[in-house]
Order: sequence, then structure tokens, then C-alpha cells
Amino acid sequence: MSRYDTVITEGRVVVAGQGVVECGIGIKNGRIAALADDLKATDGDEHIDAGGQVVFPGGVDSHFHIGIYRPIELDAASETESSLVGGATSVISYFRTGSHYMNKTGPYRDIFPEVLAATRGRAHVDYGYHIAIMTSQQLDEIDWLAGEAGVASFKYYMFYKGLNLAASSADAASYTMSDSYDFGHLFTMMERIAEADAKYGDRGRFSLSIHCENAELIKLFIERVKNLGKPPLETYHMARPPLTERLSIHEAGVLADAARVRVNLLHLTSEEAMRATGQIRGLYPELDIRAETTLHHLCLTYDRLEGKGLGGKVNPPIRTQRDVDALWRGVASGAIQWVASDHACCLEELKKDDLWPAQPGFGGTALLYPVLVSEGYHKRKLPLERIAELASTNPAKAYACYPRKGAIAVGSDADLAIVDLELEQAVTPELLHSAQDHTPFAGVTVKGWPVRTMLRGKTVFQDGQVTGPASGEFLNRPLTARRAAAPV
Repeated sequence: MSRYDTVITEGRVVVAGQGVVECGIGIKNGRIAALADDLKATDGDEHIDAGGQVVFPGGVDSHFHIGIYRPIELDAASETESSLVGGATSVISYFRTGSHYMNKTGPYRDIFPEVLAATRGRAHVDYGYHIAIMTSQQLDEIDWLAGEAGVASFKYYMFYKGLNLAASSADAASYTMSDSYDFGHLFTMMERIAEADAKYGDRGRFSLSIHCENAELIKLFIERVKNLGKPPLETYHMARPPLTERLSIHEAGVLADAARVRVNLLHLTSEEAMRATGQIRGLYPELDIRAETTLHHLCLTYDRLEGKGLGGKVNPPIRTQRDVDALWRGVASGAIQWVASDHACCLEELKKDDLWPAQPGFGGTALLYPVLVSEGYHKRKLPLERIAELASTNPAKAYACYPRKGAIAVGSDADLAIVDLELEQAVTPELLHSAQDHTPFAGVTVKGWPVRTMLRGKTVFQDGQVTGPASGEFLNRPLTARRAAAPV
């Protein structure tokens, strides 16, 4: 009888704290049971010869939107399949009440079980949810969400506060279906999350993620730029300039310091945002402040996308090469802790021909490891261990999944991405396995793709094809030694 269910040999394994190690991996019951250089093919019921390719921990794509523009059931299936292409084996998706998603409001004790039921049995990767607290009533549910429902992270959208959304007919109150979505609501959220962290934080990190853009300034700048005759994506950048991001980061820092809550600054886009992040870390050195950027803000600029439609419209906007360079400096220095996709399947028909009513967002989860390897490792000489931190280890730590997720270590789930560093492919919608019929990355040649993705010891994607049915499980966070299970 074999010692292991599966043995992987001849791999270059990315191990936190040790770098790239040439060793074998023994897998038993979905977990990593051994890391050793003397493992043999006969030690496992199944043998995988990695052929000298790099074995990364499965990606943790921690900024995702399941069901924002399509039913949750559809998105959970197609968009998590797309995650497998990029080597992501866990996603943590945002959910809120209000317009989009389920288009309703009410208590999460009623709504969250519906979300889980709609996702269950359809996801190809393990999945969790960040919850946005949108109403006064929902503030009272934070303790339940944290202590019983498996939710360790929450969200506040600064730009919903009093904003006439993109000069459309919808105002913030009707869009969010909120009774009082202001800084009083935000500060109360912060206090309640800090209380939950004090109560349950010995099992993992409880935190608030913040979308930092200032609503009042956006409203002003929209009126200033909408008739200037600039190309649409440049206009959108000007309508939501880095100043709105910079101001909101400082506002978030002041309030978080007073409430003593752990915060995550989402999808930073600009040189100004990086400077503001450094400033509030200096002002509040004891505050746990972590920062994220996205694949598209690291790779795309509005001028490169002009003339290609409105597929690149996203909140916050795509910016300039100067901003891209500043973000990469933050990635290299450690000022940015992780990179995510902010994946939102948005069909081309929702982009329309008019900038303002066009829906924001697009998919990108299939590019998680490919972009970081291509742009980070090949072009900027980032170490492979740093890429693993950005795509997997650091988001797993931030969102109470580590070390079950985010590590190649004995006892961790055997979530793995085996990457051919030399494989080059030009991006097409078909390559990404998403339901989305376009991509702003179209035509970009990317070097370094997963050739096999494994979820809890099973190969679920190989050589461009899904190899089995959806088997994703709910990430009941904070993850402990027990197997993840949905809340009852």
C-alpha cells in the first residue's frame, strides 16, 4: 500500500522562507503530508512528474465579485473555472445588499444562507465571502457573521457616500438601499469589527476592506470633464482622479486609528495613493494597515486601451504609466502586500457606447500567476518567492485562511499551481475560460502559465482543460484544522 495518495516529483517548489526548493511533495487526504527530496514515484497511488517546472501554492484571489452582473449560480460556475486557468484555487468574493447581486436588502441572517446555497456545488475552487454592511440593521449582525457565519472580513465603499453615481439617474440611497450610509455608519462598522477581532481574533485576523474614493470630489470632477471632448477612458481617469483616492485613504486612516480596526486598502491605482498609504502608516505606526493592487492597474494604461471600446472601464479607473511604475515599486518594496484580480464578469453589452452608463469592471482571475510571472519575474526580476507571497501567502494571512491556504507546507491543503515559466500565450477571451465575451488584456502576450492546477490534492485543470466537476468548498473563516464547512 502506498504511503501517499499522490506524489509530485521533479518540481521546483516555492516554499515560504526558503525560496525555490527542489523536492518532492507527498499528498494524503487532500493535505500536504511530506516535503522531501527522497520521494519516489512508487510512494504514491498517483505520480505526477513536474518536469522541472515551478510549483507555487494555489493562488488566493481575494478580490472577486461572484454574481454582480449575472446570477450567482452562473458566475460561481464559469468564473471560478476561469480562476483555475491562472492557478487560483481559492477566491474570496465581495457581496452586498442593494442593486446588483440579488437586488434586495434585508438581514444577512436571511440573505447570506441564500448566497451560500446559490454558490454551493457550483464553484471549481474553494470560496469565501467578504460582507459589506449596508444598513443600520446589518451593523447588529457583525458579531454573528464573524462568530458563526464564517465571515472574517467586511467592506465599506467610500464613493457610495452621497454620490450621484456617474451622473446617472440613480442616487446612492436607491442604489445601496441604505438608510444611513455615511461616516457615522463607517465608524460604527469599524468599532463593531474591532470588537469582533478582540473577541475572535485569536483564531485569525478580522478586518475591514475599504474602497477609497471620495464621492463629493467625484461628483465635482464629473461635471468638469464630461464635455471636454477627451477620449473616454482618459475622461474617466480625470473624473475620478488620484486626488479622490489620496483623500479617502487619509480619511480611512483617521477613523481606523480611532476605532483601532485592522484595515485593507483595496485596489490602489496611483502614485498618490502609494504616497498616502505610506503617510498614514507613518502617522499611525501601531495600526494594522495592508494594501492591495490589481493585475489591471499593474499592466494597463488608459492610453493603450483608447479606441478599443469601453471594456477597460473600471472603478477605480485605469491610469498612467507613471502610476503603473509606482505600483510596481510598491510591489517590489513590500508596501503593497498582495495582488488580486477584482474579477467581475461584465459582458460587452453592459459596456454600451456611452461612458457614463456603461457598467464598470471586467474579468482577470485567469491571469493571476501569469501576469505576476510575466511582468514581475521575467520583466522586473521579482523573486518567485515574492510572487507566491503576492498571489497566495499574504492574502491568505490577511483574510484568515493561513496556513490551510497560501502555503506549501506539511498540514496545508494541497492546493498547487504547476507553472511553465517559459510558456508564452497571447490573451484571448477563449483562453480565459470566462463567460465574459471580451477582455481589455486581449492580444497581450504573457509568458509563464499554469499547466496543472490542483485543489486539495486533485488535478482540476490541466493543459488548458478542466478535468473534473466543480468541487469547491466554503471557506468558513477563520480556517482551523477542521475541514471547511458551510455555516448552519
